[in-house]
Amino acid sequence: MSWPDQLFLLGAGVVAGIVGTAGGITSLVSFPALLMAGVPILAANLANLVSLVLCLPGAGLASRPELAGRGRWLFRWAWLPALGSATGSVLLVSTSSGAFERVVPFLVVAGSLVLLAQPRLDARAGGRGQGSTPALVSGLVPVSLYNGYFGAGAGVMTLALMLFTADPQLPRANALKNVLVGVATLASAVVLVSLRGIDWHAVVPLGIGMFAGSTIGPRVARRVPADVLRWVVGLFGVGFAVQLFISYR
Repeated sequence: MSWPDQLFLLGAGVVAGIVGTAGGITSLVSFPALLMAGVPILAANLANLVSLVLCLPGAGLASRPELAGRGRWLFRWAWLPALGSATGSVLLVSTSSGAFERVVPFLVVAGSLVLLAQPRLDARAGGRGQGSTPALVSGLVPVSLYNGYFGAGAGVMTLALMLFTADPQLPRANALKNVLVGVATLASAVVLVSLRGIDWHAVVPLGIGMFAGSTIGPRVARRVPADVLRWVVGLFGVGFAVQLFISYR
């Protein structure tokens, strides 16, 4: 991979880290950036999932005010998305490249549509499910499986689940989401590094950028309405899915 491509991935990682830890749309920025840098589609997904690990320490450091007093809750539940995501990654490495190319446009558009529907999901939560263990478990299992397999939109799905089951305040729910998704991604990375070859020339610059961006994202979530980021990246994701469908049909 050339130096210009690596610098491009570094910058894309910063942007992805900011918007992802501010609202949960990391892969809708980082995944197409990898493809634009010339990484094949399946290798790009593997590199993207491994790079996402570096969002966890950055977001954790930046979200300390929102995470105060939630350590016991996170310790109680973090194992579930970790297990689900690791299972999703095992499924990923068992899938042929051709099959992945056929299904990925639908995964991208699904993640984008969930992103665009976020306000309705938040409104439907309405605080009615706060503390609901069955709702939390039934939501974390499928979302973490999806996160380990592809992940685009999984952060938004997890954020909506946190608002419904854990905390109705967006910055605090976003901080919980960042940790749960980070732990899930770490479990996926362990599986992927153990079972498949990883394009480290792509992972290193993208991951460094994501770490830098993830220290900014939680601060953005405290101050800036999410509407602009949600619509810009969500619509971009839909357009990107259409492009992928045309390219790999």
